[in-house]
Amino acid sequence: MIDQPLHVVGIGGTVRPGSSTEQALRSALARVEAMGATTTCFGGAELSELAMYDPRSSARSSMAMFLLSELRKADAIVIASPGYHGGVSGLVKNALDYTEDLRADPRPYFHGLPVGCIATGAGWQGVVTTLNQLRTIVHALRGWPTPLGIGINTVETTFDSDGRGDSKLEKQLTVMQQELFGSASLHRRAAWPAQHVGT
Repeated sequence: MIDQPLHVVGIGGTVRPGSSTEQALRSALARVEAMGATTTCFGGAELSELAMYDPRSSARSSMAMFLLSELRKADAIVIASPGYHGGVSGLVKNALDYTEDLRADPRPYFHGLPVGCIATGAGWQGVVTTLNQLRTIVHALRGWPTPLGIGINTVETTFDSDGRGDSKLEKQLTVMQQELFGSASLHRRAAWPAQHVGT
């Protein structure tokens, strides 16, 4: 039995308010909230406050400290990025670079956490390569990408005024929600110690 609600952190979006990327991210978080989880979303506005990550300096802004604090509490993560020129946006990648500050934690990086990956773009080529990059980054951070990664071609799929996509996307988001929630619940029960993993 889980005493505390699962906590899910979302990272993603663009500098454009109401972007498809951020709408997809918030829709994914709303679904896990409906299952009883708590969530924190770092959308485009929040990510824009982060300075370029500098590993040589220990100085961190209040937003950077908040991001790291939330990631340390996370039971699961959702990352959403637009495909810019075939890859993850600099805005999202910079936020992920801050996870280097978690390297010496008892649970380093994303160790053992389920991570949902969402990529958006105006065409499948950039969407697919960006989704693959997100999954590779999650592996490098010791996380577990959910079996279903979601690619959204914004030429074919749009969001309504309530932030909902078409029926196909809604079904995909439901599956991702179930995978995140189920995996996070199992991980919390198992409480796999990070020291059992080689560095």
